[in-house]
Amino acid sequence: MAGHALARRPWRWDRPVSAVADIDRGRLRQAACVGSWILVTAALYYGTARLGLLLALVHQQVTPLWLPTGVAVCCLMLLGLRTWPGIALAAFAVNAGLGPTLPAVLMITAGNTLAPVCSVLLLRAVGFRCEMDRLRDALALIFLGAFAGMLVSAAAGTLALALAGAVHAAGSPSTLAVWWTGDTMGVLVVVPLVMAVRLSGVPRFGAARWAEAVVLLAGTLGVTIFVTQVSLHLLFLVFPFLIWAAFRFGHLGAASCVLAVSVSATFAAVHHAHPFVNGGLLHAMVNLQLFNGTVALTTFLLAAVITERDLARQDLEHVAAHLTAMAAELERGQLTLKTMVLDVLRARHGAVARALRPDQEGGPGGVVPAAGSGADEPTARRRRRA
Repeated sequence: MAGHALARRPWRWDRPVSAVADIDRGRLRQAACVGSWILVTAALYYGTARLGLLLALVHQQVTPLWLPTGVAVCCLMLLGLRTWPGIALAAFAVNAGLGPTLPAVLMITAGNTLAPVCSVLLLRAVGFRCEMDRLRDALALIFLGAFAGMLVSAAAGTLALALAGAVHAAGSPSTLAVWWTGDTMGVLVVVPLVMAVRLSGVPRFGAARWAEAVVLLAGTLGVTIFVTQVSLHLLFLVFPFLIWAAFRFGHLGAASCVLAVSVSATFAAVHHAHPFVNGGLLHAMVNLQLFNGTVALTTFLLAAVITERDLARQDLEHVAAHLTAMAAELERGQLTLKTMVLDVLRARHGAVARALRPDQEGGPGGVVPAAGSGADEPTARRRRRA
């Protein structure tokens, strides 16, 4: 920001050469910093994209779990919107070898770049906080950052494939559903986990708490694999584990368990497991989207409510401690005031007593003649003469 502010100042011919050199060095440092973050964004996007293509269902490039969208949203939120060229470069590099035509590749790249930018702008418009410590933050991430923002890339990509002839008109709804599901789940899986790790870091648990976390994660993964492989509809059995994660481990536990459930369910849908086998690709993607969305919505909302409750309790404890300290101060002040009043009363009582004591010892005039004073001089002289 400093270098940018210096760059806007009007040029002065009497400016020292050292000031010009400082401005140039500031510009170079800022450009190098922005360039490095763009390269980091591009590398992360490209690496996760290659992993996501392993689950491609349509035209070898439409997958039901597209992690790069979550990576792009995180980079734009944490590093700034200036890193969007990294998303565009990586998206073009990924789609260049997959797209049917160059215009289709460019259109898909534009959609992949514009969708996370729209998501971040929508989240900023509603005052989204990365801490996700409010109920509104969880709702904003799910409905604005994921569902609304990712519809842009899904629509642009489906339209590009349809115009290029890679997808028939009858298969466009299925392609749109798969694309939208993948981009949405990429945001819901990656963003909460990255934000939770960024804010809390590595948790400092004891041995018992770590054992509980391992049991929770293993149980969540095992139950999800089980319910997606049996012929019975038992997907609801994962929710007790998600509630357990939200209550005991907050956003970090909730995001980890949502990641395990979503990845397992996506693998099951890709391999035509029993809960997603009937009704064709569109039906399977709708079921997967609804299931993953319900899992994320329930877990993140519960974690946000618990976080709000914990913060409210901490505020109440802080207020109670402050009031207790104030009461102690007032009590000490009252004791000090009582002591001061007693001292004043004692001092006043002593002064009154000293003022009244000569009246009691002397005559009516209240004056006691001192020995050897002038009033007894004639009597003393007469005694000496005698």
